[in-house]
Amino acid sequence: MSEPLADVALTHEDVVVNGVRLHCVTAGPEDGDTVVLLHGFPEFWYSWRYQIPALVDAGYSVVAPDLRGYNTSEKPQGVDAYAVEELIGDVVGLIHRYGDRGDDGPQAHVVAHDWGGAISWALGMFHPEVIDRLVVMNAPHPAAFAREFDLAQLKRSWYVLFFQLPWLPETLSTMDDSRAIAEAFRGQPTDPSAFTEDDIQRYRDAFSQPGAARAAINYYRAYFRSIARPMAKNALPVVGRFFDLPGTEEITVPTLLLWGEQDDALGVGISEGLDEWVPDIRVERFPEASHWVQCDAREAVNEELLAFLA
Repeated sequence: MSEPLADVALTHEDVVVNGVRLHCVTAGPEDGDTVVLLHGFPEFWYSWRYQIPALVDAGYSVVAPDLRGYNTSEKPQGVDAYAVEELIGDVVGLIHRYGDRGDDGPQAHVVAHDWGGAISWALGMFHPEVIDRLVVMNAPHPAAFAREFDLAQLKRSWYVLFFQLPWLPETLSTMDDSRAIAEAFRGQPTDPSAFTEDDIQRYRDAFSQPGAARAAINYYRAYFRSIARPMAKNALPVVGRFFDLPGTEEITVPTLLLWGEQDDALGVGISEGLDEWVPDIRVERFPEASHWVQCDAREAVNEELLAFLA
């Protein structure tokens, strides 16, 4: 299988936004509409290797950062450094740095997966002015996640609880050259060609960067601190009806949700009934794709992505 980025001119650079240094990969014409690509856990910018060439060929200017804490980006100390407010601030800073200058200020298309999707949902709620169009892949809207958080979803999300332990998760996940990370990419994809062994080694190398594992897991620690109470209530049907769902601020930007149905961690129901919180949304599901939908169903995802952004 050929290297998907072999014919793409990539630029690697470090930028400081929101007080943190982020490693970014850029590609495409400078005068093209800006697309910011936000990866998930346990990934880095390379997760978009199948989308970057398609976007560049279509004339877009692409920005793919390593989120704070990942790969070679800066790794601030402490759980609070990974609160969603900080993560949103990073993306706002990137769009101000790279985005298209319009009458209403800088804007960009935002395309996100997994944790990048969680950040982008919040970005759409609190900073819609910086988003032109929003594409989210296999990342739960927080209100839908709360609605669907029953005992079955609790079993799917066991690792979130495990990640709350001190030091042990990062220790185990980085043992034997981050073998656990390799198994995560080998175990779930439905397309055997989605991840080559060379790809998987790149993920292992990125996750093995000093401090990267702790930073990545601190995302979950910070998030759990903010939603533990309502999540616990909804897991218990007797009291679940007595609280307000988190993340119910309406997202008004045009939104596309792409969802691989063979997701071991997230039930399909999370992708349903979102109109209440995102009125201008279209949902496309891929029955044979896994959580790594942008790799498993890359051609179909690229087709949907380009049509929506155009």
